[in-house]
Amino acid sequence: MANDAVAGNALRVAPAQPGATDDPVRGVLAAFTKDLIKGVDETLAAFLAAEVDSLTEIDAAMGGFAATARDCVLAGGKRVRPTFAYWGWRGVVGGDEPLPTVLPALAALELLHTFALVHDDVMDASDTRRGQPTAHRAAAARHVAAGHAGDPDRFGEAVAVLIGDLCMVWADRLLSHATVPPSRLLDVRRCYDQMRVETVAGQYLDVLGENDAANWSVDRALRVARYKTASYTVQRPLLFGACLAGADAHAPLTAAYTRYGLAVGEAFQLCDDLLGVYGDPATTGKPAGDDLRTGKPTALLMLARQLATPAQRRALERAGTVTGAREVARLADVVADTGAVARVERMISDRVTEALTALDTASIDETARTALTGLATAATKRRA
Repeated sequence: MANDAVAGNALRVAPAQPGATDDPVRGVLAAFTKDLIKGVDETLAAFLAAEVDSLTEIDAAMGGFAATARDCVLAGGKRVRPTFAYWGWRGVVGGDEPLPTVLPALAALELLHTFALVHDDVMDASDTRRGQPTAHRAAAARHVAAGHAGDPDRFGEAVAVLIGDLCMVWADRLLSHATVPPSRLLDVRRCYDQMRVETVAGQYLDVLGENDAANWSVDRALRVARYKTASYTVQRPLLFGACLAGADAHAPLTAAYTRYGLAVGEAFQLCDDLLGVYGDPATTGKPAGDDLRTGKPTALLMLARQLATPAQRRALERAGTVTGAREVARLADVVADTGAVARVERMISDRVTEALTALDTASIDETARTALTGLATAATKRRA
């Protein structure tokens, strides 16, 4: 049973249906936002080409560094944050406004996301991202291949920090390319800055939790989910889109977006918690059971400790020390046997219900309502 635990629970998290796409999020995006995703990717590619050329003029090595940062941005991803921002905008303006006016602002969120991912991978000492070596591991490997002096790991981490910093600057620069009436700029910028502040706050709490797991709790784990994931993945992008459209901060739609975004964002992170233990590495791009290897104090693990019998609790104390696949699978079984997986699945379901209820409270473009309804479900029934 232990050897089958990861695969079995991965299916439970995101059941495969005959003829269905392997990725429900991609399915919804394909159905509603083909032009958006293409537009975001083209906007990013054109912007980054010019930025790489500009940095290459400083020094040939800078060109290589900038190209590495560009590749981090363009290396796949679902474009979730630009998508939620788009529907936040579309829900206010309807279907007649031209998309190109706001495309740079939507694409800027993907640069912000890359900043967060690259720094997060350094903090977590992650080896892979989207099935490829993380930025710091790749830079370390190039350091070794070139025969450079010094510690390759230290070099790789320094390069990754700079890549993240550059992406943050690029995000600001690209945001300024959006065609937004001057009267809206301050509100747009305030929303954008709040999103960045909350991202850093959530990341700090995440780092603190990993170093103070003995004093962590389910409530604090959910607080991390709220600020590290819900804020900058769903809630703030939705509100950012509404600001781009000129929505009143006190309008019923803004309140609905706030409720919806918090609920879906937390559900998104709870789904990530399950995938961090039971996900298929071929789909997630990360080793199975990574969170158990590191002892990451997610809501799932905190709930497992809360619900565990004394014997189960003793087994769970090994989280953070297990290394082998068999040990990880056995520990994953213990987590499931406590009832924590079922509890997290109910928490996800409750949050999706809350999100859909929130959409019913405000007047919103019907196409946007349909898309957000689909995304609320798809974002929490995924394999990566």
